[in-house]
Amino acid sequence: MESFDNIYLDLSKQPGKCKLAESGLGWKPSGGGETFTLDSSNVGAAQWSRASKGFELKILSRSSGVIQLDGFDQEDFERLTKAFKIWYGINIESREHALRGWNWGKADFAKAELSFNVQNRPAFEIPYSEISNTNLAGKNEVAVEFSLPAENEPKSQPAGSTKNRGRKAAAGPDELVEMRFYIPGTVVKTEKGIKEENGEEKPEGEEGEEEEQEGEEQNAANLFYEMLMEKAEIGDVAGDTFATFLDVLHLTPRGRFDIDMYEASFRLRGKTYDYKIQYASIKKFFLLPKNDDTHTLIVLGLDPPLRQGQTRYPFLVMQLKLDEEISLELNMTDELLETRYKDKLESRYEEPIHQVVTKIFRGLSGKKVIMPSKDFVSHHGHSGVKCSIKANEGLLYFLDKSLIFVPKPATYIQIENIAVITMSRVGGAVSASRTFDITVTLKAGAGAHQFSNINREEQQPLEEFFKAKNIRFKNEMTEDTSAILKAALNNEDMGSSEDEGVRPDRGSADEDEESVDEDFQADTESDVAEEFDSEHESSGSDAEMEYGSGGGGDDDGDVDMDDAEESRPKKKSKVGK
Repeated sequence: MESFDNIYLDLSKQPGKCKLAESGLGWKPSGGGETFTLDSSNVGAAQWSRASKGFELKILSRSSGVIQLDGFDQEDFERLTKAFKIWYGINIESREHALRGWNWGKADFAKAELSFNVQNRPAFEIPYSEISNTNLAGKNEVAVEFSLPAENEPKSQPAGSTKNRGRKAAAGPDELVEMRFYIPGTVVKTEKGIKEENGEEKPEGEEGEEEEQEGEEQNAANLFYEMLMEKAEIGDVAGDTFATFLDVLHLTPRGRFDIDMYEASFRLRGKTYDYKIQYASIKKFFLLPKNDDTHTLIVLGLDPPLRQGQTRYPFLVMQLKLDEEISLELNMTDELLETRYKDKLESRYEEPIHQVVTKIFRGLSGKKVIMPSKDFVSHHGHSGVKCSIKANEGLLYFLDKSLIFVPKPATYIQIENIAVITMSRVGGAVSASRTFDITVTLKAGAGAHQFSNINREEQQPLEEFFKAKNIRFKNEMTEDTSAILKAALNNEDMGSSEDEGVRPDRGSADEDEESVDEDFQADTESDVAEEFDSEHESSGSDAEMEYGSGGGGDDDGDVDMDDAEESRPKKKSKVGK
């Protein structure tokens, strides 16, 4: 037996003792905890290289992926080489990493990890088990998202990709969550699996021509993306799908996606983007009927949110038809159904699609379905109130413990965090009489949310709901109404006073205003003539326009309309000169 102290397993935070024997190898943390073992028959290959805590022995197992043992001294290499050669029949490969710091190189898909090579030396490696998702971020760009640490991970258990797929061992407060690769050019993929990049020399002779004819040219970034999806088994971690729903309309993010349901996660497959989402990321689950009585919304609150480049989607909003029936049989063994999902899932469903999707999501994720509160019914008998956030129209739903606005921007407000709700009118007297706004102010200065253009008929149902939930609310609309009426009365008094002496003398403007309209009509015709008629200079349109702008009546009110008409030709001739 060979024994080594102060060895770190998969970048673990505490060291341990590593032992090698003919039957296999083991690692036990020095502070106590679960021991990790690897059988000798499961050792596939081994690599020796410089690492963060000295030297690293990387073992590529036949089933568990990559095992990293860090903290060896340089003198340990000879002992390890002999042990691996005699007991496991494997030669340890000594590898040197690229230290040039270049950000361009060649990506190599190995069995258990993606290696980025610079001048045929690895600059860094990414185990497939650490990749949670990948997307085409552009025509030649592929985004790779890394797994986040699990919140409920036991501290006594040695973390890492060997024991827990997709859980980082030394996850700190700051960590890398996404990396992007720019991959230019096109690639020829043949049926034999030969890939040829543009710009490189192709094999000469008849054989090369035959391969080129067989192959299909495609974007290099697309091929990289497809291979990474296959190698990292994104969405296909738990084996076969339990259920699949095709072409489901999503309002956020916008598009149609196929939904594949797995044991621990589900996958959204779209034309451009694919997402893999863990059920553990679902924090809220809503079933909200739309006001059109033909659709219903299924809303999933995600933490961490779905990421599409720089855009984050904390809520997933699906829209399903109420009258669309579906017949579905779960692809699950009877044993698994009886043991793990007893009373949670059924073997067969024949119901409307929104009910089937809801029941399967609820059974696999274990989340409670939240529905609109029975304490609120809108004026037209619906659960949602039509309104808008800025320019975005949507529906505001009133739940037992919260409010939610969907689809975009999806806004969730817990009732316990509401300080006060203010009902007010914005705009003129006519528009304000039909609609009103509500402003939800949050406690502890956490900001406010404004929902605009709510139908006037919804005021009473809203007030009843606020009273039922003991929410403080303030109605400013009565004050607005009195102010508008007062202003209107003041304007009438100014226009029809009994004392004629008080009334200002506006001269000829009060006698006949139709002549101004005639001039305006003439201006409209002259505008057309000026633009299209070659003889527009003799039409006198400029003169009429200038007079029309200021000739309706003098400031002092002494000149009547007859005098104004007599003076018009003079103005015209003056302008003509």
